Amino acid sequence: MNTKATLLTIFGTIVALLGTLWVVQGLGIVQIGPLLCVADCEPITGRSVQWTVIGTIALFVGIVTVRAGLRRVNR
Repeated sequence: MNTKATLLTIFGTIVALLGTLWVVQGLGIVQIGPLLCVADCEPITGRSVQWTVIGTIALFVGIVTVRAGLRRVNR
């Protein structure tokens, strides 16, 4: 198995999962407080268009990256 393809697939999966989390947080379905905070962090309460858009983009990038990694494995 190609190491680069495996790393692409793992990275894409992580990005897609983070994107999914950000989408559901942005839509107000899940509410999680800040995990690591350096400054005055506040939890997202309610809906957030910004996090929904960021999550959608990250999800899309993650899916494309996973598909690219899987395509390399099948070669």
